Amino acid sequence: MPDSEDRNADFIRLLNAGHRRLLGYLVSLVGNRHDAEDVLQRASVTMWRRFETFETGTDFFAWACTVAFYEAKNFLRAAARSRLHFSDELLEVLAADRAVDAAHTDARHAALEGCIGKLDESAARLVETAYFEEGSVLALAEKLGRSPQTLYNKLNGIRRALADCVARRLSEGGAA
Repeated sequence: MPDSEDRNADFIRLLNAGHRRLLGYLVSLVGNRHDAEDVLQRASVTMWRRFETFETGTDFFAWACTVAFYEAKNFLRAAARSRLHFSDELLEVLAADRAVDAAHTDARHAALEGCIGKLDESAARLVETAYFEEGSVLALAEKLGRSPQTLYNKLNGIRRALADCVARRLSEGGAA
């Protein structure tokens, strides 16, 4: 039986590895990132307390989704301030669908990174500015002396090409 320090390290490693997917899963259940972060914090505490029930070698993400689901359910019940209320049945359907989708997220991210890596320098810079920096397409257009509409059109074409590339990579069985 592993000692307590090893078990704690395992928990931290597994939780960190699945954090992004769990947050995405919870956003789809509770409706916004801020609430999802709150729910994930509560779920993480619950997972920590119940980690001795997790069987090493099984799917941590599936186990974590189950814990997070019940935390989200409790949150939504307590969130009377929210105008949007889901029935327990609908929440269970959404949770099941999202869990399946979240399992494929890492492959999609890897495929997207590979596709972005194949873009020419100007296209890659536009994508980086539009999605990864705090700048805006309007600011970039002004800086480059180009019309914003031209950059938006170019960005639209890049998005279509990236979507096609990701779909091809995933249909080929991987992100390579």
